[in-house]
Amino acid sequence: MKPVDKKLLLENLETRVESHLADAVKIFQNLSETALLKPSPTGGWSIAQCLDHLNRYGQYYLPQIKKGLEKKIPGSDTFTSTWLGNYFTKMMEPATGTKKIKAFKAYVPPPKLDAHAVVASFIAQQETLLEYLKASHTTDLDNIKIPVSIARFIKLKLGDVFRFVIAHNERHIQQAKRNI
Repeated sequence: MKPVDKKLLLENLETRVESHLADAVKIFQNLSETALLKPSPTGGWSIAQCLDHLNRYGQYYLPQIKKGLEKKIPGSDTFTSTWLGNYFTKMMEPATGTKKIKAFKAYVPPPKLDAHAVVASFIAQQETLLEYLKASHTTDLDNIKIPVSIARFIKLKLGDVFRFVIAHNERHIQQAKRNI
């Protein structure tokens, strides 16, 4: 893979997280419990279930990212993705990952949720993710490795984890917005 400018990559990812945060605050936070819990007309997840699914991934990845950032490994001005990181990211990006993917059992949200608590948790997680992206400007996105949630023996570069998590968030935020 070709190296990319780290600063531009992080700024792009920060913009996406800011957009996710804005959607959560402007749209989801202001919906009623009924609207948040209403199942999709196509039989898919409700808005609250989409966000709960993302929260479950955040509960795994955010502490892993924090642990990686605590290593304080100074970085270069570039980031080079791996083929696996690219694969996972493309699989999650709404534009390139058009195939439906079944969620792993531990990440399947229940239908009955405290919808407003789910939205609040999602907002807090996005704020934390944004904080970690900003902290990453001075660290190495290539040499910090994060174990993936579904197979912890597989480790991705920190830059690939950011790309994957944010693409995954985008996928399910779009899904949630289709329920409005």
